[in-house]
Amino acid sequence: METIDRIPTSKIQRASKLITTGVKIGGNYLKYYGEKITNPETARDNLNSNNAEDIYDGLKNLKGSALKFAQMLSMEKNFLPQAYVEKFSLSQFSVPPLSAPLVIKTFRKYFGKSPSEMFDTFDANAINAASIGQVHKATANGKQLAVKIQYPGVAESISSDLALVKPIAMSMFNIQAKDSDKYFKEVEMKLFEETNYTLELAQSNEIAEACAHIPNLVFPKYYEEFSCERVLTMDWMTGKHLSEWCKTNPSQESANKIGQALWDFYMFQVHQLKKVHADPHPGNFLVDKDENLIAIDFGCMKAIPENFYKPYFELADRQNLENAAIYKQKLFELEMLTDKDTPEETVYFSGLFYDALSLLTLPFQGETFDFSDETYFARLAKLGERYANDKELKKMNVNRGSKHFIYMNRTFFGLFSLLHDLKAVIKTK
Repeated sequence: METIDRIPTSKIQRASKLITTGVKIGGNYLKYYGEKITNPETARDNLNSNNAEDIYDGLKNLKGSALKFAQMLSMEKNFLPQAYVEKFSLSQFSVPPLSAPLVIKTFRKYFGKSPSEMFDTFDANAINAASIGQVHKATANGKQLAVKIQYPGVAESISSDLALVKPIAMSMFNIQAKDSDKYFKEVEMKLFEETNYTLELAQSNEIAEACAHIPNLVFPKYYEEFSCERVLTMDWMTGKHLSEWCKTNPSQESANKIGQALWDFYMFQVHQLKKVHADPHPGNFLVDKDENLIAIDFGCMKAIPENFYKPYFELADRQNLENAAIYKQKLFELEMLTDKDTPEETVYFSGLFYDALSLLTLPFQGETFDFSDETYFARLAKLGERYANDKELKKMNVNRGSKHFIYMNRTFFGLFSLLHDLKAVIKTK
């Protein structure tokens, strides 16, 4: 397996890596323009495939926030070409890991001793690796353990990485420069939290205790004596990643069982705890042999303030959507409309958001919802295309929506995507 002996940590080193990637992308476009003349049917697909390959290859060795950005994009199935989704999804749990000497050096830095001095056994070769850290297998006191080690320099490079990917994000999601800082500060804050493994340990224990009553849902135990700000140790949990489990063609009953555990887990967090695991990608969930859902990795938790929670879920009520006065008031509370809007802008955005909310809240309207419904997800994809191609929207120079939408929408889009992969029928009430 390919391993990494060092990670670029300075702003200049990381910027240089991205510039090299940019040069490769430029070459891909030159190739595309020539191929479009001779083979127009496949030229665009080849361009997307080549660009996805080069962007991912550039980011995977940088690790950290740059790779986390690719991971977040891999969940945008309705907004990105399939080539990008497939390649970027590798960042969820399959990127080149740190070499064994670098792993040992990390332990000595934070614990003053090597892994072999701390554990009965320790596999210096990573079992899997993602955007911020990699996981090793160990044993201690007769227990099998998973030891997550953060890549060197990740926390220190967050701000500079975001500055590098900011232009890409603004272009892809039509974010206007004016008033955009609140959105990027929200992402920056969450990324800083994700690099604090001491905070993650506390959050993990909090969620595991609060959600212990949910059927068919289990959590690992965490070990403070083997953890610190950059190393986190927990029980080794045996199971298949959710995406791999879906490929085994489980029965409808089994898919519904896992899907219901996933739905109940998220709804309890959102409505009872007002704090939610905001990173719902397949790499953060396993399914064991007894068909229990195993939830891991609680570095990204989003607290939901009451002044956002209330209007956000009031708009999930069909009666509120159809009541013009209530609907308009909630749009103001969620910062989707502003006092500075012209009458034309108010009409335009009210209609735009009505169409989006009518579709996105459908799973909450009945007693059950069938997430295998391809028609529903085709409509979501069409909605994504509409946003991406709306010329009027691109002309608007004001960003729309509370900063809390970033991780709440990420949570629900990710949840819906996982349930769609499961083809689960869920009791949504």
